[in-house]
Amino acid sequence: MSDKQNISAANAQRSENRILMTALAVMVVICIVLAIIGFCFLNKPSEIIEGQADASSIRISGKLPGRVVRLYVHEGDIVHAGDTLVHIHSSLADAKLMQAEGMETVARTQNQKVDAGTRKQIIQSARDLAAQAEAAVTITQKTYNRMENLFREGVVSEQKRDEAKAAYDAAVAAHRAAQSQVDLAVTGAQKEDKESAAAMVNVAKGGVAEVESLLEDQYLLAPCDGQIDQIYPAESELVSLGAPIMSLLKLSDKWVTFNVREELLNDMPLGGEIEVMIPALDKKTVKARIYYVRDLGSYATWQATKATGQWDSKTFEVKAHPLDTIAQLRPGMSVVYFKK
Repeated sequence: MSDKQNISAANAQRSENRILMTALAVMVVICIVLAIIGFCFLNKPSEIIEGQADASSIRISGKLPGRVVRLYVHEGDIVHAGDTLVHIHSSLADAKLMQAEGMETVARTQNQKVDAGTRKQIIQSARDLAAQAEAAVTITQKTYNRMENLFREGVVSEQKRDEAKAAYDAAVAAHRAAQSQVDLAVTGAQKEDKESAAAMVNVAKGGVAEVESLLEDQYLLAPCDGQIDQIYPAESELVSLGAPIMSLLKLSDKWVTFNVREELLNDMPLGGEIEVMIPALDKKTVKARIYYVRDLGSYATWQATKATGQWDSKTFEVKAHPLDTIAQLRPGMSVVYFKK
């Protein structure tokens, strides 16, 4: 009785194994059939090209080195063109301005003095000396004439006549010199002196203008509408010449960027439209127009490893502007293009 039970149990076990093997064979055949159907009838999956969004970033900096007195904005603030962003103070620039204005005052005063000419008292004194010299000419001329007549009559010697002539000639020369002094006093400074004084005034004005141009940057203004992206120094910190104070995102100028191998450029021509998807915005799809295509250089070239059948492929940077305004699109967000 026990042997019969063992034989029945063995037969039942073999029957179950055959059923299991048959079921597995059927499942394998079904999987193979489905795979063949999928391979034959399903479309080839799209190739994914992933890029990212970007926007113009403007660095705000100035010519004035100094201390940050006050920041009028915070990171994330929306600003408009002309809004005051920061106040920078420089005591050194203030001192330079005071010095330059003082030099301008001195140069202007000297120029006015040159333009005004010689003082009236000096001119009158020169004229008085010229009058004295003229009177001396008159007297010495009369004396010489008398001596000339007496010499002809034989009353005086030739030496006396010559002495009178010498005195007359000296008086004439003295009168001529005195008259030259009068003319010089009346005319005033020479043309070259006037031009030099005027030039010094212009130089002083240039010094003032230079310092004032630096002080114009003590209040930095927003060059355009945008959003404050990042602020570098804190209030009371010192900043150097040309150091960036903050960066401003120009949100009106957004684009998306892709790095694409050259064999994939057929569907992304310059000036063409593409449809992209933004995962962060609930997979929103938007259209964009390509405006920039440029190779990234030899450092971004994919090198072929086979001697035949493949070739080197360069990588190109492709940029496109969204056709619609997307306020929620932020720089750095992923953007996906599905190549058909």
